[in-house]
Amino acid sequence: MRSGDDASFREFARDKALPLRRTAYLLCGDWHLAEDLVQTALIRLYRVWPKVRRKGPVDNYTRQILLRCWLDERRRPWRSKENRDGVVPEEPAAPASGADAGISDSLLRALAEVPPKQRAAVVLRYCADLPVAEVAVALRCSEGTVRSQAARGLDVLRAALQRQHDEAVSGRSA
Repeated sequence: MRSGDDASFREFARDKALPLRRTAYLLCGDWHLAEDLVQTALIRLYRVWPKVRRKGPVDNYTRQILLRCWLDERRRPWRSKENRDGVVPEEPAAPASGADAGISDSLLRALAEVPPKQRAAVVLRYCADLPVAEVAVALRCSEGTVRSQAARGLDVLRAALQRQHDEAVSGRSA
């Protein structure tokens, strides 16, 4: 890669790493995995940077790569299997906090209950504040599909938040 392309990629990565990390966190709910997803997405973007940069703005393409990385990560079977190495960690890992992403922990727990594609539509549409057309490009689907996936995702999110609220109220009264 030419030095001008290399410098422009570094500048882009420096400017977009934190917003991408926040989006990745909202998708997966784990800061460490979010960092890994952003790193993987930036590596994939670097490979095609000169070609993509010539075509114009690369924000949508970058979000699309990030989304694909997250979906690929969810499909990996080793993620769902328990590690049974017989070693108990010294200290429990600190729970993920949504405060760093500007999102409450209850909303983050509710967001974890939303199915992946619906969650992607909700996060990109409402958390990343993208128009329907850009979300459709990132998800590789029609604008109508984005609207329906986002609506269904919001329904699941509302139900999960209501369930959390009901549990909290019943816990206080008991």
